Amino acid sequence: MAGDGTSKRGFASMDAERQREIASKGGKSVPAEKRSFSQDRELASEAGRKGGQASGGPRSSTQE
Repeated sequence: MAGDGTSKRGFASMDAERQREIASKGGKSVPAEKRSFSQDRELASEAGRKGGQASGGPRSSTQE
């Protein structure tokens, strides 16, 4: 029975209406004033730069 794709558990096995109900809660879980990147473009930009530096910078320079 294992691996036959007939599990009755998990998100994918729920009916479509129940999936939509759960998925819609994701966007509502944090109030807008708490989403700092949506309120402060400079903060988002700075975080993106830090992420790029931490990952080793642009890919073109590390591919050669």
